[in-house]
Amino acid sequence: MDATAVAGRGAAAGPTAGRPHGTRVPLLTEALFDGRFEELHRPWTDILGREVFRYRDGLSPEERTALAYRRLRILNEDIPSVEDLVTATDHLVSLHEWLGMVDGSLTTLATIHYNLFLGSLLRLDTRRTTDLSPFLRLRRYGTVLITELGYGNNAAALETTATHDAETDTFVLHTPSPGAQKFMPNTGPYGGPKSGLVAARLIVRGQDCGVFLFLVPLREQDGPLPGIRVRPLSQIPGSSVDHALTSFDRVVLPRTALLGGGHGELTADGTFRSTTGSRRRRFLRSIQRVTTGKLCLSAAALGGARAALTISVRHAHRRHTFAPASRSGVPLFAYRCHQTRLLGAVARAYAATFLLRETTRAAGAPEGSGADGGPDGAADGGADVLVAAAKGWITWQARDIALECRERCGAQGLLSANRVVDLLTPIESTITAEGDNLVIWTKAAADMLTGHGYDPPAEPTPHGPCETPVPLETPAPPGPLGPAELLDLLVHHELYRLRQARDSLGRPSTGALDRWNHAVNPGLGLVDAYAARRAAQAFLAAAGRVRDPAVRALLQQVFRLFALECLSPHAGVLLADGRLGAETVRGLAPAVDRLGAELAPHALDLVAAFAVPDAMLQAPIATDGYAAAYDDPDGPWRRTPPG
Repeated sequence: MDATAVAGRGAAAGPTAGRPHGTRVPLLTEALFDGRFEELHRPWTDILGREVFRYRDGLSPEERTALAYRRLRILNEDIPSVEDLVTATDHLVSLHEWLGMVDGSLTTLATIHYNLFLGSLLRLDTRRTTDLSPFLRLRRYGTVLITELGYGNNAAALETTATHDAETDTFVLHTPSPGAQKFMPNTGPYGGPKSGLVAARLIVRGQDCGVFLFLVPLREQDGPLPGIRVRPLSQIPGSSVDHALTSFDRVVLPRTALLGGGHGELTADGTFRSTTGSRRRRFLRSIQRVTTGKLCLSAAALGGARAALTISVRHAHRRHTFAPASRSGVPLFAYRCHQTRLLGAVARAYAATFLLRETTRAAGAPEGSGADGGPDGAADGGADVLVAAAKGWITWQARDIALECRERCGAQGLLSANRVVDLLTPIESTITAEGDNLVIWTKAAADMLTGHGYDPPAEPTPHGPCETPVPLETPAPPGPLGPAELLDLLVHHELYRLRQARDSLGRPSTGALDRWNHAVNPGLGLVDAYAARRAAQAFLAAAGRVRDPAVRALLQQVFRLFALECLSPHAGVLLADGRLGAETVRGLAPAVDRLGAELAPHALDLVAAFAVPDAMLQAPIATDGYAAAYDDPDGPWRRTPPG
C-alpha cells in the first residue's frame, strides 16, 4: 500500500481519536491564542483543512511545485481583502502559523508574495503608480530579488546596477559580474507570469545613491522577458520551490520602476533627492518588510512544531511497548524518559507561542507611525531588537522540538505520510531566510551592547542562596523557586550575560574586529538570555490572565518546567553568584523529573489546546488503531485456515 493510502485510511480511522474535550482545553487555547482564535485563526484552519491542501504522496518535485502555486491561488480566492491582510501584521502572522503545518513550499510562496512583494510595494509605491489588481488576484505572481550569489547578509554592498539614462528618462538594469547574479528567487517557469522587486544600486549622473527596489516584469507565460536570464538551481530537500539564478542584460525600465518611497526620488530634471543621508539606511528602509517576514517565518516554524508535538504526544499514548512485570505492555508515554522529553518540548512550544504573541503586538503598530525603527516605526529600534531575538529563538526552538518529536516517533516518524519529518525540514529554511539567525543575533547583540533598542531589566532583590528542595505542589507555594523566583533567576542570568559581554568588549585588542570577536559569543549569550526572559515574562502574563484557578495553576506548572530547563545549564554560575544553593542545584534534575510526572496526565490536554484540526494534521499515527492504515486486504491473516 502506498503512503497516500496510508495517510487517507489513517485519517479516516478515527478523526478525533484521543482528542480530549475537557473544560481545560478551550481555556488553554484561549490563553495560547490571546482570546482571538475564532477571529484570527479559525478562518485559516477552515480553509487549509480542505481536501486540496491534504498531503499527497508520490508526486515529483515538479508536480509539488505546480501544486504549491495552485494552492496559493485557491487560498488567495478565499481571502476577503488581500490588501487588508498584507497591511495587518497580526492577520499575516496568524496565516503563517497554519501554513507552516500544511505545505512548506506553499508557505515560502505565500510569504514572498504577500509579505515581501505586496507588503513592500504597498509601502513604497506611495503615489500608487502600479496597477495592483493582477497581484491581488494572483493573475501575476510577485517575487523579490535581493540576495546575490556573492552578497547575502551583506546585501547593502550588492553589485546589480540600475543606471538612470537622462536622455530617455529610463533606468538600465544590469548584472555586471557572476557574483551579482540574484541568488534563489523563485523566478522559475512555474506559477505563470511573474514580476519582481529587484534590489539594485541606483546610479544617477555617475553617483552611487545606494540600493533601492525596482519593480521589474520578469516573465510571461511563455518564458522570461528579453534581457532576463533564469537558470534553475539544484533541488532543496523538503522544498519544491522553483529557485533560480537570475541575471539582467541591460534591461530598460521606466521611471516609475523606482520604488523610492520617502527616502529617495528623482526630480523632473533627473536630480536625486533623499531625506535619508546614509546609503545603508536607505537600503534598510527599502527592505523594511524583512522585519515582518521574521515574524511570519517564526510563526510558520512554530506552527509546524506544534503540529509535530500533537502527533508525537498522541502517538506516545497509542504505541505500546514492553514493561517490567507486565504481559500486556504499556504506552510509550508511561516511561518517564519519554514524558520529560516531550513535555519539555511542550513547555518550550508554549513559551515560544507566548513570545510570538508579545513580539507581534510590539511590531504591530500601523506602518509609518514613526521614524526609523521596525514595523512599529520606533525610532530607538526596540521592535527590531525584539523581533530579531524572537526570530532566532523561536525558529531554533521549533527545530529542536520537531527533531525531538521525530525521534520519539521512531521509524514511523521518517514516513512523510506521518507528517513529522515533513514538518521538520521546512523549519531549516526559516532559520536561514529573512536573515540568517546567527547574523541577525550578532547585530542584535551589537545593538544591545550599545544601548540601541534595549533597556536592561532591573536586578531582582537577592533572596540569598536557596537550600530548600524545589517545591512541586500544585499550585506552587510562594516558597523558593516558585514562578516569580524563577523569573528573577532568568533576569539575573540575562544581567550576568550583559556584564560578561561588556567586560569582553573592553578587553585589550589589536583592532575593531579583534575587539568585537572578544565580545561576540558572550553577546550571543545575552541575546539568548534576553529572548528566554521575554518569553518567560509573556508566559507568566498570559497565565495571570486566566481566570480559572486550575488552568492557571496548570500553566504555571508548565512554566516552571520551561524555566527549570532554561536555567539548569547555567546552574553553576547561579551557584557561584550565590543565587542558588548547592542542594537546590543538585535537586534541579530530580525536580524536572517530578514535574514531568505531575504534568503527564495533562499531556493530551496541553497539545489539544494547540487546536490543530485532524483535517490538517493528517497523520495516521496520531489516530486510534493507526496500524489499520497499513492493513493488507490480501494478507495471509485474511485467509481462512484449512479445515
